[in-house]
Amino acid sequence: MSESDSPRGLDLDRLRRHLDQRRPGLVAGELQAALIQGGRSNLTYRVTDGDSTWVVRRPPLGHVLATAHDMGREHRVISALAPTPVPVPGTVLLCEDPEVIGAPFYVMDFVEGTPYRGEDQLTALGPDRTRAVALTLLDTLVDLHAVDPKAVGLAGFGRPEGFLDRQLRRWGKQLDASRSRDLPGIDELHAALGRSLPRSPAPTVVHGDYRLDNVLFDGADRLTAVLDWEMSTLGDPLTDIGLLVMYSEQHDIPGFPVPTAGGAPGHPRADEIVERYARRSGRDVSAVDWYTAFAYFKIAVILEGIHYRWTLGQTLGAGFDRIGSVVPLFIERGLRKVQDHARDRAASHQED
Repeated sequence: MSESDSPRGLDLDRLRRHLDQRRPGLVAGELQAALIQGGRSNLTYRVTDGDSTWVVRRPPLGHVLATAHDMGREHRVISALAPTPVPVPGTVLLCEDPEVIGAPFYVMDFVEGTPYRGEDQLTALGPDRTRAVALTLLDTLVDLHAVDPKAVGLAGFGRPEGFLDRQLRRWGKQLDASRSRDLPGIDELHAALGRSLPRSPAPTVVHGDYRLDNVLFDGADRLTAVLDWEMSTLGDPLTDIGLLVMYSEQHDIPGFPVPTAGGAPGHPRADEIVERYARRSGRDVSAVDWYTAFAYFKIAVILEGIHYRWTLGQTLGAGFDRIGSVVPLFIERGLRKVQDHARDRAASHQED
């Protein structure tokens, strides 16, 4: 095997030597690897020896902040969830020594399955299968939020106290770091969210980016694995449901840069998703509009950051030139949701 056979960011000779040392007999033949496309942050590779297949995850090339791409954190949560009803890949090995391949990394089992990346793929399934997939996605989130963090060794996995306030401040700082133009309504949305912080329920394991294309389904529409745990922590579970609702709403935006599913025939409506989550989890979801508004704010900030990097010539690829035009629509919808939340609160207080 020559160095040129290795994909950028993953030296297969060094990986093989490390695996032979730490897991003797695991690898039988010559390793081959390819980068799995689709991720925007940590790099994911499919690695095989011809008989067995694994996945290697490492931080992006040239990353600076290790805390933003903590391989040990991802490995820990996946390992902890293995005995629970939440389907996750089996973990093989964690290496926190950056000298081995140039960055910390971990190895996990390869899981067969399809990540549905948008309405077109779901439409091809037909309405019955689309509904089954969407409800399975939701029910798996309920299973995740039912896991007792202490029971699986995740008691110290995050700081739930003040979770929403810290999240709001964090994304406000991200916004300030990406300011390059006037965005009417963005500061109003941020302030309105801050004025109406809901009281969080008991903390759970939070995925942080729970959506359809971060899970895998097999041909029988069974959810085989939940992936991409880099934003996971202990916190308010309703942030996950707010994000899922946002992704499940119909957007009808040409060139929409985020995979959504709500427009596919058979996909349950957002209010049905919220009702099912409330019934199966037993949680109060009366403030779901706040959480959905926060999801719109967070995604608007992320997309504005991408737009800012594109204006500086630091982002390559198709479609990035259109992202900036979408951000005001997210702001508008976030404002609408936070106003709905304020109206519901006022009506509730009048009834009291």
